[in-house]
Formats: sequence, C-alpha cells, structure tokens
Amino acid sequence: MQRKIDHGRDEEAVRRFVERLALDLVATGIPRMPARIYAALLVAEEGRGAAAELAEFLQVSPAAVSGAVRYLTQVALVTRERDPGARRDHYRVTEDQWSQAILQQDALFTQWERTLSEGMEAVGEDSPAAARLAETWEFLQLMREEIPVLVDKWQARLAALRASQGRG
Repeated sequence: MQRKIDHGRDEEAVRRFVERLALDLVATGIPRMPARIYAALLVAEEGRGAAAELAEFLQVSPAAVSGAVRYLTQVALVTRERDPGARRDHYRVTEDQWSQAILQQDALFTQWERTLSEGMEAVGEDSPAAARLAETWEFLQLMREEIPVLVDKWQARLAALRASQGRG
C-alpha cells in the first residue's frame, strides 16, 4: 500500500492472514469490511494506506473502503491524515489503538449506566428484572474502574516492548 520493502514477505500468505484476522475480528462483533481494512492496515509496511490502495489490495470498491474507515475512525482504531500538498487522504492504524479505543468506551458505559438505572426504577427495585439490571450495572462499574488500571499496565508493557525493539 506504499513503497515496497521486502523483508521476506510472502504476499499470498499476507492476504490469507488478513482474511483470517478479519474473520476473528468479525467474531467479536466488528463488521466484516472494517475488520478487513483494519487487518490490511496492520500488515502495511508503514501502517497506512490510501483508499484506492486498500480497495486494490482487498479487491473491493472504494465506496466499501470509505464506509469501513468511517467506522474505524469512530471507534478510534484508525486515523485519517493527509500529507502536506497531497490531494488524497491516507488511513493509519493509530498509535496504541486498542487502549485508545477502550478508553473511548467510558462515555458509552456512563450512558448505559444511566439507562440501566432508569430501567431499575421502571421495573421496580425489588423485582427479578431489577436484580438482572443491577448486575449489569455493577459489571459496567467494575469495567470503568479497571480499564484505566489495565491501560496503565499496558502503557508500561508497551514502553518496555518498544524499548526492547529500539523504538523507545
């Protein structure tokens, strides 16, 4: 998707890998085309590509790429960038994309908690339905408490990994 550097890369194996990873991501709930685009960007030498390059690599239409990258930017896995003076956008896998995507979910969890609280009130606080809603609410509370702790641990591990790779 950009200048080619051969590190013993087997393009056919790379394409098979992209499709396997995309299927794994689809199994977690990520739509198919965004999963394929994300996988393709992960294996791109510089972690980036233009819509036309992604479309060609995945043998899909540019419109399919456009919708997929819109989704990926909304969930913070990909950023859109443009080189100075260039007319084409490029899409890049964001630095530390997974922790950023997870942290972005905090606002969503907060909204779910508000809605669940309304639901508990609506069904009656002593009902079996309220107990199920309360359990869900407690789980979201735990997630909101633990995610920052996990992200901090990840940041330390990522720093050590990058230092060991000379990218520190």
